[in-house]
Amino acid sequence: MFTRYFTSPRKMAIGCFFAGLIVALLCGSLQFFWSYHKREVRYDTLINNLNVYIGDYFAELKTSIDTLQPLVLSNCEEVRGELTSRAAFSINVRAFLLVRDYMAICSSATGVINVPIRELLPQVDITKPLSIALLDGTPMLPQKPAIALWYQNPLMKNAGVFTTINLNLTPYMLYTARQDRFVGIAVIIGNRAFTTLSDTLVSLDQLPRPVARTATLKRVPVTIQIYAESWTREELLYAIFFGLVCGIATGTLSYYLLALRLNPAKEILTAIKRGQFYVVYQPVVDATTLRMTGLEVLMRWRHPVAGEIPPDAFIQFAEAQQLIVPLTRHLFSLIERDAPQLQAVLPVGAKFGINIAPGHLHAASFKEDMRKFNAALPPNHFQLVLEITERDMLKEQEANSLFEWLHQEGFEIAIDDFGTGHSALIYLEHFTMDYLKIDRGFVNAIGTETVTSPVLDAVLTLARRLNMSTVAEGVETPEQAAWLREHGVNFLQGYWISRPLTLDEFIQWRPTAHSSSGAAR
Repeated sequence: MFTRYFTSPRKMAIGCFFAGLIVALLCGSLQFFWSYHKREVRYDTLINNLNVYIGDYFAELKTSIDTLQPLVLSNCEEVRGELTSRAAFSINVRAFLLVRDYMAICSSATGVINVPIRELLPQVDITKPLSIALLDGTPMLPQKPAIALWYQNPLMKNAGVFTTINLNLTPYMLYTARQDRFVGIAVIIGNRAFTTLSDTLVSLDQLPRPVARTATLKRVPVTIQIYAESWTREELLYAIFFGLVCGIATGTLSYYLLALRLNPAKEILTAIKRGQFYVVYQPVVDATTLRMTGLEVLMRWRHPVAGEIPPDAFIQFAEAQQLIVPLTRHLFSLIERDAPQLQAVLPVGAKFGINIAPGHLHAASFKEDMRKFNAALPPNHFQLVLEITERDMLKEQEANSLFEWLHQEGFEIAIDDFGTGHSALIYLEHFTMDYLKIDRGFVNAIGTETVTSPVLDAVLTLARRLNMSTVAEGVETPEQAAWLREHGVNFLQGYWISRPLTLDEFIQWRPTAHSSSGAAR
């Protein structure tokens, strides 16, 4: 319906330009926000991983400290070895200190000491069960920031275990090595922070803005922040490029499709000229012996843009555009090309079913077309069966004359897809035909307990009274084949026998195992 407006190339170009522009804006915006969404998801994953990593570290450290709490009741000489060993095997721990009566009595680094803990670490509140602070350094490493962590003994309020921890953000950076536009990480304790952006501790107001993500540990008052760029030039350029590509493709494709719609007949003729049509062959077997007696020739269209186009669509299209005659002539030429190879694998007298539309049957060139086609095939080898469709009504007097001529010329005639058109019984009443091809709709209904099976019985009875051979199309299951054979159908065609095959596939085709076993029965 939209093609009615595009009556000139200029209007087509304008319309396609705006279509491409709209698609470009839409696709560019979607790409931009999709990139933003993916980055946000990556940052969510990153902060969660960091939260779990640091939380697990403090949980393991708490477990180690719990095992040291009973040692505060012992002499330093007795427990120093265990204290030193525990510190050595605890990641990033500088030292453990045992505290009793608010006095540091033993260190994993220096051994026996006797210093008030408030003088040693005034930043830590030892009256609380848990206290943590950031230190600019420790006596042994005065230039290296550290975390001071205090856990009070659960049984003695004036005792506990104190530890100092190296501030090492390298493991955390490993999480972010592949993150685009990542800037840095900060670990915040109290009103001070240690960050990858500085070698020393900084106050909170010195941290960069904005913050991409923030997470706070559940068991320890530690906050983690990550920083990243919010928008980048690369994202914007990529979104613009993607939008332009989509817009140009949409505009070009729209123009191409509109051009085809404005000249639909040209599309069929172009397809013929460029060899886009090809033929496939579907075997037809004798219902009693399941041996191949012939084939049906089917035309296919592989469009370079739309892909495989259904036969019903392009055949009806060709009929509507008065192009069924050149299309059928092209079909004849494709068959003539394959005939020598088909002759090598098909016996003399093999049936060769070819669809003929009523529009071609009544064309002035029909007789000459059939003579030329028959003369181009290997002489006296194939028995041509013209399958007449029911889409259009036949002209009775002219059709009778044509059918009589066809029989005199040695052609046989079949009604194709019997029962689907508006003229089925009229065909049987007025015309002399050789075969009745039962539509797949009747075959598919076998075994479904519908009214179709009685109708199919009636069709078969009628065909026998008229001395017409019957061909069942669309046979797909052994049950359908068995029913049809029991009810006297003469020939079978369908996927149970074989799907339509290209020439090379048809030459190599052999009956399947079920066909051989069926013949034996």
